[in-house]
Amino acid sequence: MYHNILLAIDGSEGSIRALDQALGVATLAHANLHAVYIVHPWHMSQYAGYYDPEDLRKVLREDAKVALETARAAMAKGGVAGTTEIVETESAADDIASCLQRCAQRHDAGLVAMGTHGRRGMSRAVLGSVAEQFLRMSTCPVLLVRGCADVGDPRAAAPASSTA
Repeated sequence: MYHNILLAIDGSEGSIRALDQALGVATLAHANLHAVYIVHPWHMSQYAGYYDPEDLRKVLREDAKVALETARAAMAKGGVAGTTEIVETESAADDIASCLQRCAQRHDAGLVAMGTHGRRGMSRAVLGSVAEQFLRMSTCPVLLVRGCADVGDPRAAAPASSTA
């Protein structure tokens, strides 16, 4: 079974649902849960002349602290051993999925849990999908959990689980 579970959390509804699933699996497997929030301050680099990058980094880190505190409290309430971490992408050329993969390897994750917005069609093509990109590169099983916005969609009736 799993000894180390990595949870990608970003404060979204999907990632909070993934937290619930990860807690359940960690409880059953008596596994450690490591919640990570990836900060990618370069995603707005095209607007570099209009904002202070250091201010953006501070705001993103504050968002990370709030999301990770939610995870920390849920772990404590559920009696699950775990840790939290803020990780920042290395450069503008780096991406969240690659950063998450490095984190999974560093923590010897046997499972990675993450939420997905479940976008389809044009919004998926335009916005991309960190979950899909990570799923394609992951070297361990991935548990994808859709956000509640997709509950009316019959394909979202149960969390999707996949192995790479």
